[in-house]
Amino acid sequence: MFCALLLSTSAPAFAQAGAQGSGQPPQAPAGVTPPPDYVIGPEDVLSVLFWREQDMSAEVAVRPDGMITLPLINDMAAAGLTPDQLREQIMEAAGKFVETPSVTVTVKAINSRKVFITGMVGKPGQYALTSPTTVLQLIAMAGGLHEFADAKKIVIMRAEGGKQTAMPFNYKDVLDRKNLSQNIDLKPGDTVIVP
Repeated sequence: MFCALLLSTSAPAFAQAGAQGSGQPPQAPAGVTPPPDYVIGPEDVLSVLFWREQDMSAEVAVRPDGMITLPLINDMAAAGLTPDQLREQIMEAAGKFVETPSVTVTVKAINSRKVFITGMVGKPGQYALTSPTTVLQLIAMAGGLHEFADAKKIVIMRAEGGKQTAMPFNYKDVLDRKNLSQNIDLKPGDTVIVP
């Protein structure tokens, strides 16, 4: 009985040691699936995992200045890059300290891509844009329209090329399947105003 108990409690430890020494890279931590056009931005959370150099691995938040800090490598720019571009830059920087570094960059949280909704909705505020989201979907996420909202005069504000543009959105038309082209995919920074 004692031998069986000893074997059952030590087996997981042997299994873990075997996996670490197996020569196989560790599995990347689970993260979110970024949209195809995703570039890293401030406040995003990334997991940087080095195979064979675990002390260089870290989970980091992108600072407001667009930089991240990694052990040994120190500060490097992350904002404006795709996860693959950042991985390449980390591998190049780590190559000064480690022979043939193997790095995985995983997006843990997307906090830089935000849209805003204000006015006569249940929960006005900012919402993370982690996947393609239409105006109608954002209104639903924000708890729907208040009873006295002017559903025909909703406006989407978008800044492009230094200019603000206002696009009309008629909630009733979209619900009645008229003029569905108004129900656009939102872009980071868009603001939906519900009077």
